[in-house]
Amino acid sequence: MPLLIPNATLRRFAPLAAGAALLLGTAACGGRERPEADIAAAQVTSIGVNSYLWRAALDTLSFMPLAQTDSAGGVVVTDWYANPDAANERMKVSVAILDQDLRADALRVAASRQVLENGEWVEAPVQAATVQKLEDIILTKARDLRRRSAL
Repeated sequence: MPLLIPNATLRRFAPLAAGAALLLGTAACGGRERPEADIAAAQVTSIGVNSYLWRAALDTLSFMPLAQTDSAGGVVVTDWYANPDAANERMKVSVAILDQDLRADALRVAASRQVLENGEWVEAPVQAATVQKLEDIILTKARDLRRRSAL
């Protein structure tokens, strides 16, 4: 019989505790209004990462075939792409969006390059300027998207 007392007590007070938690949780929601921002928010996260960076990355790499995209994790990986003007060279790019804010350090770009030698693809170095240029293009497009959405 002593085991029934705690269970009966818990059953009697559980609805009351749940109601109190609901009231306390919603009490903090009302009252003050936020001031309106002059420009669009830098943090837009309906897809898991900053949507301006996400859209800018997809737009920048749209000429390359995509191998993998993950909007929740903020990852874009392309397949190998060979420029028709340089068929003996191909590139593969991966972009990682690391934060929900539109910031330069929230973006990481990596690239791989291969050249065709004696009928086989061989790893070749990628110029640091190539990766930097891709990062700059993505960031510039993301900032432009943010500015346009504020209008």
